[in-house]
Amino acid sequence: MGATASSSSRSSSCHVLLLLLFLFSVQASSINGGGSSGGSLLLPFYSATGSVQTDPCYDESGNPKRCIPDFVNAAFGKIAKVSSECGATPTNHCFLRTDEKTGETVRSCELCDRAHYRRRHPPHYLTDLNNPHNLTCWMSEPFSSPNQNVTVTLSLGKKYELTYISLQFCDTKPDSMAIFKSMDYGETWHPFQYYSSQCRKVYGRQNRAAITKANEQEPLCADSNTEPISGSRVAFSTLEGRPSAYDFDNSPVLQDWVTATDIKIVFNRDRVLLNPATSLSSSSSSTTEGIFYAVSDLAVGGRCKCNGHASRCIHDSEGQLTCDCKHNTAGRDCEKCKPFHFDQPWARATAQEAPECQPCNCNLHARKCRFNNELYKLSGGKSGGVCLNCRHNTAGRHCHYCKEGYFRDSSKPISHRKACRACDCHPVGSSGRTCNITSGQCQCKPGVTGLTCNRCAKGYQQSRSTVQPCITENSCIECRISTQQINLHKYCSKDFAIQATVLSRETIEDWVKFTLQVVHVFKHSSARLKKSIESLWVPIDDLACKCPKLKMKHSYLILGTYQKDASLGASHSYRLIADRTSIVIDWGDEWHQRIRRFQKRQLKGKCKSVLADGGGGGGDSRK
Repeated sequence: MGATASSSSRSSSCHVLLLLLFLFSVQASSINGGGSSGGSLLLPFYSATGSVQTDPCYDESGNPKRCIPDFVNAAFGKIAKVSSECGATPTNHCFLRTDEKTGETVRSCELCDRAHYRRRHPPHYLTDLNNPHNLTCWMSEPFSSPNQNVTVTLSLGKKYELTYISLQFCDTKPDSMAIFKSMDYGETWHPFQYYSSQCRKVYGRQNRAAITKANEQEPLCADSNTEPISGSRVAFSTLEGRPSAYDFDNSPVLQDWVTATDIKIVFNRDRVLLNPATSLSSSSSSTTEGIFYAVSDLAVGGRCKCNGHASRCIHDSEGQLTCDCKHNTAGRDCEKCKPFHFDQPWARATAQEAPECQPCNCNLHARKCRFNNELYKLSGGKSGGVCLNCRHNTAGRHCHYCKEGYFRDSSKPISHRKACRACDCHPVGSSGRTCNITSGQCQCKPGVTGLTCNRCAKGYQQSRSTVQPCITENSCIECRISTQQINLHKYCSKDFAIQATVLSRETIEDWVKFTLQVVHVFKHSSARLKKSIESLWVPIDDLACKCPKLKMKHSYLILGTYQKDASLGASHSYRLIADRTSIVIDWGDEWHQRIRRFQKRQLKGKCKSVLADGGGGGGDSRK
């Protein structure tokens, strides 16, 4: 038994693999009842050949179509891990073999010694090039009990969709063994198939249980030793007996069933076929003989799992095996859409349809998007992409309109970087920062005009008020005249008359609050008004028209009204108000005599008659 296969034997090994594939096609035919349709068991992994094309994932018209990597022995060249390897201590391993010349079964023994190159039997012999005329065998250590477990673990490097797992034994097949698969690179394991002459006793399972569509991922148990001949093979077909095998494209259950990243084979029990024998050489007195496992070839037939979106697997920059994804897909298995291609949901390609991931429509204003299934349903299955982080001052699901504070420039397409222009609304003249998204017209305050509300309209003049920046010229003129005139009627109609000096001012919302030092109180009604510091409230709009006109550190004669304000407390429940109907006149000493005259008339009851007449009353006036 040679340590390695010679290069001249490669051709015959390839013939063995092709023969194995042929046997599985025949097996599929027998399962299907014979005829040309029997090979359909392998249809999920069959790639039709035709004319040479630039890219097998697209047809002559450039339309996407299903493409799949070549069928390979995924185990070839990969190093398996074993729980036992002979040769740490030199040992004899004896086999029953069929003599090619006589056809008789003969007993043959071989020494295993790791220290000797040609006598080693390491695990990489499991997956090297298999030559039936020059077998290389991995052998476990010999053991005395037939129930000792030995494990062989093989990592495939990525997800594969498997058609078969085959083991070629150098000796007779073991009585009991189990095949497991992992879909997460060895994190968890799931049973794939059991073999035993006593399925119920060893594995607690019925021999060849029935498989229906309800339990298509159920592992079976079968007897692998119906013909215990030397060099026998155990071949497990992943789809044999599975009802949905002929509709594989539409069976996610079976697609999941055949998927694996790792394979583990556990030899659970061997049958004793040989009696112990003495060593073959007197010079190797330390050698022993016993029960062992020996495998010449482990083959795992299948295709790199790419979900119908790649025709080959390649090694990426990190050395990992990955699909060369097409149809705008991504991932090691082409299991998702590549970035920015989420307008439609990802789906596995089938023989009838190869759905291509579609880019999101963001009008060149976004680099990221996401898929929204509800929007996709509402669109009738046409579009579900939602753009993220729209740039260039755009907004919306497709970045198709301008965000708040910007308007559409009709001279540029929506995909242009400057399709949205800033409203640039004047902070005082406009009612807000937004404008008409089509014309760019800002919302102007009364009396204000212009696209950005930056000037007063005709018939208006600019004021110092931020609330009413533009006021009519006539109203201000009338206001200024009325606040500079006084007569008995005006005196009688006001709630208070005082002499006061302006100390400071403060703007509070729509009011300007002046702090006054009250020098003299000529008239007051129900409010408690004394010589003290008081607050005078003036509407900001009236103050913009200088109605009244008040300057800091100046003294004035002020006739105004009260306004009830519960927030000031019981002792100061009224505000002093001066508006465009009030009298505010620069103070002069002569006003003492004039106000005294109004006071005397008030005491004589003249105010009642004057107010009843609605005006007149003569009296003094001053401009």
